Amino acid sequence: MRSIFLSWQFWALLSAAFAALTAIFAKIGIENVNSDFATFIRTIVILCSLGAILVATGQWQPLGSVSARSYLFIVLSGLATGASWICYFRALKLGDAARVAPVDKLSVVLVTVFGVAILGERLSLPNWLGVAFIAAGAALVAYKG
Repeated sequence: MRSIFLSWQFWALLSAAFAALTAIFAKIGIENVNSDFATFIRTIVILCSLGAILVATGQWQPLGSVSARSYLFIVLSGLATGASWICYFRALKLGDAARVAPVDKLSVVLVTVFGVAILGERLSLPNWLGVAFIAAGAALVAYKG
């Protein structure tokens, strides 16, 4: 039997759990803090934590071992992540975590559309139905009636 630690589903569910805690902890933490400054502090914590993990697990690799193309897209991903975090923390500062987080998860819908349009990925009809349900669910949770 394949180890659960080698399953993408395990890591995706763990990611979802940590993302949920991120929203709750961030909402509490930014109560009396500028959202951009809170994002800065969060980024420092992530940088230090990940650096320690890389060193401790022996996964650090020479910077020269990364291709220019990989650097370009990793940097673009980092810029997109930073923009996402800034927007997310501002949204949390202004709105309810229970509404902000589901709208943020519309990224799932956008990743699907971008994956098909840019990466040439293919989805079946049931997959597209799931994407539509995610979009509808986020809209219903965000609705303030």
